[in-house]
Amino acid sequence: MAEEKQHHGLFHHHKSEEKPVEAGVYSETAEYSETATGYDAPPPEAGVYSETAEYSETATGYDAPPPAVPDVDYRKEEKHHKHLEHVGELGTAAAGAFAMYEKHESKKDPEHAHRHKIEEEIAAAAAVGSGGFVFHEQHEKKETKKEEEEANGKKHHHF
Repeated sequence: MAEEKQHHGLFHHHKSEEKPVEAGVYSETAEYSETATGYDAPPPEAGVYSETAEYSETATGYDAPPPAVPDVDYRKEEKHHKHLEHVGELGTAAAGAFAMYEKHESKKDPEHAHRHKIEEEIAAAAAVGSGGFVFHEQHEKKETKKEEEEANGKKHHHF
């Protein structure tokens, strides 16, 4: 066992160990080309026509037509946001209940009260974050419903 080398992850290498030589590593006998290619090539001159240049036949930029809007199943999307909203509500309730439990434990167990107070604060922060997620999903659900109404021709008129 003393003769075996132990490897301890990526960062615990010994300098005395030999490293394998990989193919493709630079060497002193490498040959170089006289013509520039790839990143070494100079940039083309502005306004100069080149027969090797590739141009796209399709319109790009401001002349291009808007991309096609994919068909969206608004009912499915609305149900998805409603489901996530309910999951968030469950998370808020669970985190709030755990915060209340830890508050009770801090009073009941004065020896570890500090630990229970810290866990109570963490649970309360999780409850607030989960509540924010619920609020976000409620907004997304309403936005999806509004998009569905606009897609079906119903328009909201505000006077």
